[in-house]
Amino acid sequence: MSQLGTAIEPLRFREALGHYASGITVVTSFIDDEPIGFTCQSFYSVSMSPPLVSFSVMSNSASYPKIRQAGRFAVNILSDEQVGISNQFARRGTDKWHGVEWQSSPLGNPLIAGSLHWLDCEIHAEHAAGDHLIVIGEVKALTLQEAGATQPLLYFKGQYCNLAAF
Repeated sequence: MSQLGTAIEPLRFREALGHYASGITVVTSFIDDEPIGFTCQSFYSVSMSPPLVSFSVMSNSASYPKIRQAGRFAVNILSDEQVGISNQFARRGTDKWHGVEWQSSPLGNPLIAGSLHWLDCEIHAEHAAGDHLIVIGEVKALTLQEAGATQPLLYFKGQYCNLAAF
């Protein structure tokens, strides 16, 4: 148990937050004839009117400066069949797009084939927060796939899981 005034150990903090199940997304953009993307589990809705969403990204991200330059991004909400996509886009310094099928969104962002849903956004605001940036996007287009057997990809206690696990 931590007492007030005592520093929170980073590993203990991470373990505590790991008990909160989150969905997995891949945030994508396109600039200079190059698709850009990274896996992100810190994604959430902010406002219904106007429609705003947000994600958090490490301040030293190699991908985010290009997304900022593009001024727009898509959020690809992954299905439980896309563990490989999540892992591929979580790596640094590799060709994240190798073997990935995608098409352009209305704003020109890459939409990953097989994703449950996508939201097409323009950057609305950005805020520094510790070692991360909080990025807020205004949703300009979205899609909802047909209801079916496919479930969202979740992350809980340091591992992928699905709704059936709950």
